[in-house]
Parts: sequence; structure tokens; C-alpha cells
Amino acid sequence: MHDDSYRSVLRQIGGKASSADLTVTELEKVLEHLKRCGFKVRSSKGACRQADDAQSKMIRGLWLELAACGAVQNRAEEALAAFVKRMTGADALDWLSSAQASRVIEHLKRWRDRIKEAV
Repeated sequence: MHDDSYRSVLRQIGGKASSADLTVTELEKVLEHLKRCGFKVRSSKGACRQADDAQSKMIRGLWLELAACGAVQNRAEEALAAFVKRMTGADALDWLSSAQASRVIEHLKRWRDRIKEAV
């Protein structure tokens, strides 16, 4: 797809000229439109598996709980990875030490509790 065509679809369906400016809902609308037009979604061959140890599952679960409450706008794994990197400096959940993972878990729990208290 040429860039001009792509930008046109973004403007018509998402209302913005750049995908970076779209919300998750707007991105989903654009993707659904592209699928109806024949676009095929393929996973990348180099896609990394998700960390599946108990602490990583807890971190991911808390992240998704915060997203469900509206506290986190982007529930994607990449957004979680960026949050963890800002907190710990580690590029992936797999690379967290037990102490780092515990710190992230406690931070997310406190955040969740503040949200629940506000409601």
C-alpha cells in the first residue's frame, strides 16, 4: 500500500493522519477496515514469547486489571514492557530479578488500590 493511500485510510477511518495519534479503539477500527479490504494479519517470525513465570504473570495480570479500570490506556505487552523499563531499566519481564519484579508488583498493587479507593 502506498503511503498516500495508507494516510487516506487513517484519515477516513481513524480521523487522524498518523497511527501514532490514534487511540487503541481508532487503531482497531482501522485494522478492521483493512481486514475487510483484504489485508492479512501475520505474526512476525521473530516474535518473542511472553515471560510465563509467576511474578511475570502477576505483573501482567495487575497491568490488565489497571487497563480494565481505565488507569492504563494501552494494555499491550509493549506498553507494559516500556513501563517496566522505566521502573527498572530491564528491557523485558524475562530479565527482571526477583527483587525488581517484586518492586514492580508492589507498585502496581498500590496503583490499583488508589484507583479502587477513588471509586
